[in-house]
Amino acid sequence: MPTPTNNTKRKNAQPTIIKVGANDLGKLPPQAPELEASVIGALMIEKDAFSSITDLLRPESFYSDQHRHIFEAIQALSAKDAPIDVLSVAEQLKLAGKLELAGGVIYLSDLTRRVASAAHIRYHAQIIAQKATARDLITAACQIEEKGYDETQDVDELVEEATAKIFEISQRAQKRDVTHIYPVITEAFDRMRKASENDGNISGIPSGFTELDKITSGWQKSDLVIIAARPAMGKTAFVLSMAKNIAVDFNIPVAIFSLEMSNVQLVNRLIMNVCEIEGNKIRNGRLTKAEWDKLDNTIGVLQTAPIYVDDTPGLSVFELQSKARKLVKEHNIQMIIIDYLQLMNANGMSFGSREQEVSIISRNLKGLAKELDIPVIALSQLSRAVEKRDSSNSNVDGKKPLLSDLRESGAIEQDADMVCFIHRPEYYKLYDDGNGKDLRGLGQIIVAKHRNGATDEIWLRFIGKYTRFQNESDAYDESEDLYANVSYNTQQSKMNALPPEAHGASLDDDITPF
Repeated sequence: MPTPTNNTKRKNAQPTIIKVGANDLGKLPPQAPELEASVIGALMIEKDAFSSITDLLRPESFYSDQHRHIFEAIQALSAKDAPIDVLSVAEQLKLAGKLELAGGVIYLSDLTRRVASAAHIRYHAQIIAQKATARDLITAACQIEEKGYDETQDVDELVEEATAKIFEISQRAQKRDVTHIYPVITEAFDRMRKASENDGNISGIPSGFTELDKITSGWQKSDLVIIAARPAMGKTAFVLSMAKNIAVDFNIPVAIFSLEMSNVQLVNRLIMNVCEIEGNKIRNGRLTKAEWDKLDNTIGVLQTAPIYVDDTPGLSVFELQSKARKLVKEHNIQMIIIDYLQLMNANGMSFGSREQEVSIISRNLKGLAKELDIPVIALSQLSRAVEKRDSSNSNVDGKKPLLSDLRESGAIEQDADMVCFIHRPEYYKLYDDGNGKDLRGLGQIIVAKHRNGATDEIWLRFIGKYTRFQNESDAYDESEDLYANVSYNTQQSKMNALPPEAHGASLDDDITPF
């Protein structure tokens, strides 16, 4: 028997099959080239097809450079209200110098032959848009990963930048379908019916200020409300008085983001408001025995009130959005208060000016109000233009704020559903309105913009020593001082004698005595 040769061995040997999987070729970016071709072809055979997908697609949505160039040409033709077909698209590409880059006339004709109609164009466009969003996320993640390995990169700034990028992508990808008017009318009718069942026809969240609620019908869902004033007018006092009314009197959960004061300072203000104890006494602890007793007897209403505070300094609008969503989900927050807007930032995004940054902030706050379907109250500073205007006794209105006084951006006025000003004439040594009305101890709330109602002005009583606003009609005897002749006592409050857990705090929390 002949010995097999090497050639025989090779002939009888079984071929080695190497299986190549998709992962062995490397990761491919999310894409749908066939669907891109189908959509482009449909756009060139159906004249009205472009209007059905214009809200879904942009040139960057296409992975193929050829398809991107063709879509740009179709977009340009649509803007000119010109016919969209193979010949017109080819001519537009030629004018742009991109005909060869797009594959030429032959490729354009081939695209139209691939589809019979534009029947499924929107469904295909949605898939293309999803693939584009996935690519954007991958790009953002890669950029974040690269910076994450950079040891010189500030981690907090990186977190802010990552949040901003993801938020930008999510906003771009978020699409809302057109809704028929019937269910909207039904919802509006239900709100009207609920409002009619409430005392005073309050359809929104009551502020606790009777005359103001008559104008606003309460703070409305999805509204961005700007409350603006010059320094020392009582912006914080006003919103804290309002927060106390809403949370204590009506048991409605409220979140306060304080960028100016610490949590302890904020709570001290609330104690002054509720317990009617002067701020300097709270700060130095020099309370009389009667005042300690009063504190112990009244502090309980604050301890159980659904008020949530956050004093993160330099809070970005994107971080606030994240925290607000969590608060609404976990604590059913019904209103958000921000003190104040100009102390916020939009980290992770670059701007040519502070005005542009403030515009982004106000726009995102309005978007947050709509998304969560709750009112967002943001305090804002006014420019110094107010101080430059005439304030003589013959011109008592000279110091009244105007919409043009809103600081840093006209976008604040534009984005806001309501703009209210706080004006205390007494601050400018104006004690009479010219008609015999005593203005001492009064603050004016000016509703300067009201997208869904009338504008008007109302008066509130301002009690400086308690930094509190209240209804002008509510009783208050300024001459009354229950503790004038009582010696000071540094005894501990029963509240402070309780362990931190009794106040709803963790043992790990930094507890500061009131």
